[in-house]
Amino acid sequence: MVDRITNQIERYMDLLSARQKLVASNIANADTPGYKTQDIDFQFEFMSQIENGSPHVVEAPGLVVKNDGNNVSMDREARLLAENALRFNLAATLMKAQLKLINSAIQEGKSG
Repeated sequence: MVDRITNQIERYMDLLSARQKLVASNIANADTPGYKTQDIDFQFEFMSQIENGSPHVVEAPGLVVKNDGNNVSMDREARLLAENALRFNLAATLMKAQLKLINSAIQEGKSG
């Protein structure tokens, strides 16, 4: 059970990391004519429990396209950066708790 949970947290952190890169790319391309904002269908990817490889990147739907064809919203991207950081911190805290649990089990095994 601990291994399954640890693996899920690790996958979640991998998705967060991939999303962070996409958001940074979106921000870097905010002034690139014709650039379309990319994102990850986060819930779908996590529920699919990706084994290996990169998550499926999609164009973010429902964004206003400017005259130059670019649809990057700096407000949206800033919000995603902050949200992603919070999620990553939570996942890191959960991972630390799992590792403490594993360490405790190991120490108990040595004592017994």
